[in-house]
Amino acid sequence: MKILIATRNAHKLEEIRAIFKGEGLEICSAFDFPTVPDVVEDGETLEENAIKKAVEMAMATGFWTIGDDSGLEVNALGGAPGVYSARYAGEMCSYEKNNEKLLLELAGVADRSAQFRTVLSLSNPKGEVWTVEGICAGRIIESLRGEGGFGYDPLFIPSESKCTFAEMSADEKNRISHRAKALEKAKKEWSSILKTSFERRK
Repeated sequence: MKILIATRNAHKLEEIRAIFKGEGLEICSAFDFPTVPDVVEDGETLEENAIKKAVEMAMATGFWTIGDDSGLEVNALGGAPGVYSARYAGEMCSYEKNNEKLLLELAGVADRSAQFRTVLSLSNPKGEVWTVEGICAGRIIESLRGEGGFGYDPLFIPSESKCTFAEMSADEKNRISHRAKALEKAKKEWSSILKTSFERRK
């Protein structure tokens, strides 16, 4: 069965492909539909954005679609950057600028606890939607560490580790990350939905 991932983020797509490997699914992405415009992520929550991406892409392409939105939620910042994680330092900013702003905001702050949260939304071509979420708790360190990953990975150490996400191998990160946890839930909760849909189309 072919599943569309509603993203043109190569890093995110690579992680999702790795986690779904061996599940018997053919993964395609928004890269495969260049004439379909990007979904405007103007929701006020991660849930709203994930649902919007899944529904709009599913209805535009006719494929069952998974939409994803993830954010870093820092307790001392009242849950920020949250839904604005990708553009924390401004529209079209770089990962480096986002990290710089986060470190500036947390300068001298003792409580550096935080969590990454991913919301996944599954939509059929009719716009019917199911959602799951995954959370990885941890803390923000005071300087960048590691060369891997992307986004805030060089600053985030999960609770069950001494390494930042950026210091881990892809396999290590994909075992404990917020996205991995959300995808594991998705595989369990959505398998019967997808199987039923596939059987109907045979």
